[in-house]
Amino acid sequence: MAKKQDAFYFDNFISCAESSCQMAHFLKEVLTNFKVEELPQKLDEIHTIEHAADEKKHQITDKLAKAFITPLEREDIVSLSHHIDEMTDKMEEVLIRIYVNNVQEIRPEAINLLNIIIQCCEEVCELLKEFSNFRHSKKLKERIIRINSLEEEVDRLFISSMRKLHIEGKDTLHIIAWREIYTYLEKCADACEHVADGVESVVMKNS
Repeated sequence: MAKKQDAFYFDNFISCAESSCQMAHFLKEVLTNFKVEELPQKLDEIHTIEHAADEKKHQITDKLAKAFITPLEREDIVSLSHHIDEMTDKMEEVLIRIYVNNVQEIRPEAINLLNIIIQCCEEVCELLKEFSNFRHSKKLKERIIRINSLEEEVDRLFISSMRKLHIEGKDTLHIIAWREIYTYLEKCADACEHVADGVESVVMKNS
């Protein structure tokens, strides 16, 4: 287990990832029960979650500025914190793109993508709960593999959703809007994979 004085970093990683899970579930709720007139309020609510995640990220920076010894290399802590923060940032961007593109109804493919992204976020949370014990954990590798597999699943669905959009779409603005939304949904899964890759890199360097 991490030393007591080092637990802050690992606990912070978990807390930030949990914010991402919260945002993913919130985003699904908004898209499943979509009401155009509620979007400004929902944007404010999702930004509140994103802002709270940013505050947690800043706590890492503040701690590092004062720390003499850290449990991992400083650049690894900063990089991992950044990748976890990207998970929340990209999900907020999805809702922003829905708003600015004046989307009137949600395509079912977006919900399907989001369902896998939620699984991805939850796997990242479980991965980070194992992270402090990375020298002895027997579950870390399978979590990383699972996240990589889910990201590949999102990629496949992203490609099929894009193709369906271009086959069925008749309105150019509609196609442009959903191309952008799908792209940001795919970036959400990429962000999860970047966290898993970052954890794997740290484990390799410290084993």
